[in-house]
Amino acid sequence: MTRNSVSYSLFFTGTGSGGNLSVGSSAAVLEADDKPILLIDCGPGTLNAFAERYQGELPSAIFITHCHLDHIADLEILTVRARLRNLAPIPIFVPVGLIQLLHERLASYPGQMAEGDHDFWQSFQLRPVSDSFRLGDETFRIHPTRHHGPGSSFALQLPGRFFYTGDTRPVPELLHHVSIDSETIFHDCGTISNPSHTGLEDLEREYREDIRKRLVLYHYADATAAGQMRDAGYKVASPGERHTI
Repeated sequence: MTRNSVSYSLFFTGTGSGGNLSVGSSAAVLEADDKPILLIDCGPGTLNAFAERYQGELPSAIFITHCHLDHIADLEILTVRARLRNLAPIPIFVPVGLIQLLHERLASYPGQMAEGDHDFWQSFQLRPVSDSFRLGDETFRIHPTRHHGPGSSFALQLPGRFFYTGDTRPVPELLHHVSIDSETIFHDCGTISNPSHTGLEDLEREYREDIRKRLVLYHYADATAAGQMRDAGYKVASPGERHTI
């Protein structure tokens, strides 16, 4: 099977920001021919939304953009579910610079299961990522973005298909010079900017028109914010929505 014969899509289990999860915590699933192949982030409620979409399945592989709990909290639940269903270990692709933080936040807690004899990493196959990784027949690339401290958050790119920014301020140095014209750009954006997130007013200032036309916005506060961004002329992702890429 050639790459061009595969139908790819990105399904959003949630599209919300950490401060308000009325539209779910932001996470998405890459689908190939309608089958889930990679979960991007795993925050509160992500596993239940995933199970509802895919008839009770658990993710077969995961990529983590950064280690704020609104993007990783459900990994603790997945630790137990994977063990109970004998599906462990699940490959988890983690940028090298995030491994220690992920371990400290979730894997150092004693007694993951009441029965004992199981810890966080027994449920996952850690796949450290420097700048790229292979999954199936595809090579994915990662890029550092601008979120809180340097090197704390990463974008995920499947060249020619999509660019998923993760949580970030504007990154024109990436989208103008690294992103390919055919890629859909899924971009963090709320109605108001702050030092860690993009705001609506940033987009016109930072990005060329051809880039803005490829944007699909997510990581916003609520449905009202989504409506304001649509009124400004942008495509906005909604929870439970599937985007062909």
